[in-house]
Amino acid sequence: MNLVVVFGTTIAVVGLSIAAMLLVRRRAPEGSYFTDGDRASGVFGVLASGFAILLGFIVFLAFTSYDQSRQGAETEALTVAQQIETAQHFDAALATELTGELVCYARSVAGPEWDQLADGELQEGANPWGAELFDTMQTADPQSPVEQAAFGKWLDQTSDRESARQDRIHGAVGVIPTPLWVVLIVISVIIFVYVLFFADRGEGAVTQAMLMGSVVAVIVLLLQLIQFLDDPLQPGVGALRPVAMERTLEIIDQELAITGQDSPPPCDERGMRP
Repeated sequence: MNLVVVFGTTIAVVGLSIAAMLLVRRRAPEGSYFTDGDRASGVFGVLASGFAILLGFIVFLAFTSYDQSRQGAETEALTVAQQIETAQHFDAALATELTGELVCYARSVAGPEWDQLADGELQEGANPWGAELFDTMQTADPQSPVEQAAFGKWLDQTSDRESARQDRIHGAVGVIPTPLWVVLIVISVIIFVYVLFFADRGEGAVTQAMLMGSVVAVIVLLLQLIQFLDDPLQPGVGALRPVAMERTLEIIDQELAITGQDSPPPCDERGMRP
């Protein structure tokens, strides 16, 4: 979330709303356009309550999607690290090949795949290094009890990794459909127009500005919060980043250095084939 854009947009919309309120106030009768203020306030309370309930539900739904993407990214990174350990229980040649491909998978996720996801260009399908890992495991022929146990564990971890990847992807594409955005905007406009009917020439300009400004500011901020939660990869404060996978890559490098494995992975620093 870009805070400059958020506050700039809020200030601009609030300023225009206050200007509209003060303009209407010039010709408004004393006591507002409503002859029965209590009844008008009651109706406004119904509108505001209904809108607040709807907003609360949508914020919860959007945050659930945001959290699903975050947890998916963390689980995927953890599973990659675990698969690195599992791979070491196979024969040396297979272990080296699997380790290199897992490193490339992690680099690909933290690099080009994350960028494509943020730009909305990531297509459905497997990570290319995920397919490489599958092909490599097709050549595995576990013989010892340790290798057979590692093979079964590998398959379970692969399923966990793919499931976590789907959570990361689907949680980041948003869950709020366009019709719901239309409804939110229409209700916001209705509330704005309704507040204009509270314009009262007998009240001070500051009081009238506060009446309109506070209502519009809350609505605009909440709508921008929902938009951020529905698109959690947009640049700015609170955006999801591949921190977990980057941390996993650092841990993998340390572990491989300790074990003396210095075979270079078959990819560059961004997980692309050279």
